[in-house]
Amino acid sequence: MKLRDRLGLTKRHQRIAAQAMQYGLFGMIAVGFYEGSVGVMVNAGVGFVITYVPALLERDYDIQLDPALVLWITLAVFLHGFGTVGLPGAEAHPYSSIWWWDHMTHMFSASLVAGAGYVTVRALDEHTDAVRFPPRFTVVFILLFTMSFGVFWEVIEFAIALAAEATGAPRVLTQYGLEDTMKDLLFDTLGGIVVGLWGTAYLTGLTESLTERLGASRETE
Repeated sequence: MKLRDRLGLTKRHQRIAAQAMQYGLFGMIAVGFYEGSVGVMVNAGVGFVITYVPALLERDYDIQLDPALVLWITLAVFLHGFGTVGLPGAEAHPYSSIWWWDHMTHMFSASLVAGAGYVTVRALDEHTDAVRFPPRFTVVFILLFTMSFGVFWEVIEFAIALAAEATGAPRVLTQYGLEDTMKDLLFDTLGGIVVGLWGTAYLTGLTESLTERLGASRETE
């Protein structure tokens, strides 16, 4: 059973939901501009750009993503952007007022990273006989890949926070301390585990599409 069947959403409903969140991110950029918040504009702006990646993959590389995956990608960046803005009139945004918001968005984002790693490894495995990735190795690789990216992200957050403090510039990303960093890495790992367990069930279509694309590229060489 596909993810959209579990959610009880048609493809049309999923596209509408993804577009609504895309418009929402654009609205957050406008809010950030109105409030003079560089952090809101950057976080929502980056998320807004990411929502166009599926369309670019389909247009330029003929790699089609299931509407449920597009919805998942859009939801991940929307939740991150919304976490920096919050509801109109609210005194605090979700990242500062809801203790689990940061953990949730880390797990969502980590699942995207893990998904990209999973699809790449599986496509390479299917594309060439020169390498072979047994299922157990793939799961371990996905976890290590996701955790490594999580550590890299935490270093980026720390560096940006130090640079902002040194220059007096507004903070685009926020670090809440060592304990929070360790929890972030824990939830990053959970995102990797989710993909490791259910990647075969929900990412097979995308893997086949990428494998076909690699095969087509090889034939044209």
